[in-house]
Amino acid sequence: MAKIQIINGPNLNLLGTRDPETYGSVTLEEVEMGLRVDFPSVSLTFFQTNIEGEIVDVLQKTAADAVILNAGGYSHSSVSIRDAIDAIKIPVVEVHISNISAREKFRHTSIISPVCAGVIFGFGTDGYHLAVTACQRMLTRYDI
Repeated sequence: MAKIQIINGPNLNLLGTRDPETYGSVTLEEVEMGLRVDFPSVSLTFFQTNIEGEIVDVLQKTAADAVILNAGGYSHSSVSIRDAIDAIKIPVVEVHISNISAREKFRHTSIISPVCAGVIFGFGTDGYHLAVTACQRMLTRYDI
């Protein structure tokens, strides 16, 4: 059974109420429940924090086969998270709910993308489902 760690960064605890025109009305808890229902054969672990160092700690300590990371605003600013992704040597898929290329210019560049296996953005919370599918395919392809 594939083990996937899903990490959500700052402000994602407000999902469902924060700027619903951009992020939708689905809560983080609803996203997690939907993933558990849609992927019963995958061991999913969820973590959310507003603290950069906690993301680094979870990345470094994960026992998962792959990670799905929505680092929020840290995607554009955290060298520490980038370095942690690079250090763990397991696939990390970066997810963003909104289309970051269609937003403010400072959101157009993610400094973590170059060390991630792939990036999914602009599909709303469905991006998490796409990311789990991508992780399953990567893990199967490489027999991880």
